[in-house]
Amino acid sequence: MPRNKSFTPISAVLKKYKLDDTDKYISREFQKYGYDLAQELGDPEGVSLYIKLAKETPRGFLESARSFVKDAYNVKSKPRLFMWKLAELKRRRADTQEERRR
Repeated sequence: MPRNKSFTPISAVLKKYKLDDTDKYISREFQKYGYDLAQELGDPEGVSLYIKLAKETPRGFLESARSFVKDAYNVKSKPRLFMWKLAELKRRRADTQEERRR
């Protein structure tokens, strides 16, 4: 029984798939998280800041501030509100650590 199927060129197969190059230079998880956070807050110019925050700040703080901004209604500047809430969370943590030392 002979086969009469012909091969399809690889270029035709690859054209079927749409490649998303937005994560082209991202190699670590915190970079992806920082990039996604910047996009969610509508601050594409501040991607490097959010990547730095994702690397150095505990993820729980970032998630709390992110959900606070997400739940806020009628916000002028989402990035500004996010940074304010993050600073407030860090300050509260420092205060509780100082109280524990006493």
